[in-house]
Amino acid sequence: MITSDAHPFSGGKLLQGLPGLGVALAAGAALVLALPPYSILPFALIAFAVLAIMLHGTPWPVAFRIGYLFGLGQFVPGLFWITESFQVEADRFGWLALPAVFGLAALLAVFPAFACALAARMARAGLPLSLSLATGWTGLEWLRGHVLTGFPWNLAAYTLADWLPLAQMASLVGSYGLGFLLVLCSALVGLAFRAPARRLQVIRFASATAIAVTVAGFGFARLTLSDPPSERGTQIRVVQPNIAQSAKWDEGSRKANILRLLALSARPGDYDILLWPETAWPGFLAEDTGARIMLGWLLPKTAVLLAGSPEREVTSNETVYRNSVLAIAPDGSVLTRYAKHHLVPFGEYVPWRRVLPFQRLVESLGDFLPGPGPRTLAFGPHPYAGIAICYEIIFPGHVVDDAIRPDWIFNATNDAWFGSSIGPKQHLASARMRAIEEGLPLVRAANTGISAVVDAYGETLAMLDIETSGVIDMRLPRSLPPTLYARLGDWSALLLILGSWGVFAFWVWRKKTVLKGSQK
Repeated sequence: MITSDAHPFSGGKLLQGLPGLGVALAAGAALVLALPPYSILPFALIAFAVLAIMLHGTPWPVAFRIGYLFGLGQFVPGLFWITESFQVEADRFGWLALPAVFGLAALLAVFPAFACALAARMARAGLPLSLSLATGWTGLEWLRGHVLTGFPWNLAAYTLADWLPLAQMASLVGSYGLGFLLVLCSALVGLAFRAPARRLQVIRFASATAIAVTVAGFGFARLTLSDPPSERGTQIRVVQPNIAQSAKWDEGSRKANILRLLALSARPGDYDILLWPETAWPGFLAEDTGARIMLGWLLPKTAVLLAGSPEREVTSNETVYRNSVLAIAPDGSVLTRYAKHHLVPFGEYVPWRRVLPFQRLVESLGDFLPGPGPRTLAFGPHPYAGIAICYEIIFPGHVVDDAIRPDWIFNATNDAWFGSSIGPKQHLASARMRAIEEGLPLVRAANTGISAVVDAYGETLAMLDIETSGVIDMRLPRSLPPTLYARLGDWSALLLILGSWGVFAFWVWRKKTVLKGSQK
């Protein structure tokens, strides 16, 4: 008897008409429910399983359309929180909210579209669709994180951010590698239902189970068998002033905003490091000696204030602006500084300004210029700090200075632009994944939330929620030894993919060898 791998519900037929459109869009939207703040993990497995089923047996042009629709379903609801930022100055930019979201989603959907087309093309060449889809998806996610300045928001691995045992694998292979394993496992389950023979169905289910057990087993072992990261002697205070974006740079609110920061910072209690959010100071703090001396009076003898503040430098041709974090000593001097190197397009600068006829969405004196890259700051007797300002924390492998490893990561941010939407929650999930990848504790100071202290395993130890005012007082968690991902970066994900293909090649070779032996 001849068995065929064909199935009456092929991917192409599933895509025919409105029902097919709905299936692809719904599968992409299901992925959003698996991401924080919802974190309903089964939806991620279903989304990629359905995607694999739809791609089965389809030519690459159809697969491209499937992937594009999946991407629209993923990015439109997943990024809809961006509309909040256009309402801060609604009279100027409110009309752009929906076009911006749909336009960005339409652009980003190209990446899953190419991933699916590549997977279908490889499968038509006789390679396994599950591995092809996982490889294509991971490769295109990596490109999405690098092409045109990059936007690695809501990576597949972030569906595991709130499932800490499963997220620990990121310490070995990073978020891109963890996403590869998630897609591979889900695709194997989906394609098991399409298997033409019982034996192949069992193999696919067994392979998916082996991946899941390995990931979970490693995570549980890492969390339970390793020594927990104890606290350092360093006492930190995180300040969350909860100043609305509309009032942040309002001249009439300037005095009240400063008094709020000072009142929170001066609450009873001792600390070694005082942490303020991104652009917390409403002016150029580095130029204001009187203000720095006043701030120094707040600090205990050896304490340091890490404060977000814009900076400017007047050159012979122009005035240069930077988004910075300054380390202020008790005598008011600036010990060191960090300038944000990964700027937000159209928020902090306009790319290709001479070509694109656009204005920035944030009103200020001019475009910001990037700093030199990740840096480790040393200030006094305190633990070395790696700094990531706002948007920078979403980039795997580009947060920590490779030359000098810090003891912790400080993420200063201002998510006031996004109100009480899901955006700040997704942002925090990205930050927590950086802690797991690097094996470093992370402290987050946000203007309106979410401020948090996260240990080196990605567990949130303390938190101030959205649109609340307050402080976090606690000791800084200790760091772990450098993880495999901290040493290899995204090369570890590549090794994982090559190793997976190597296992498949060995299995095929072994199968052929056994078959030849049985025929002799």
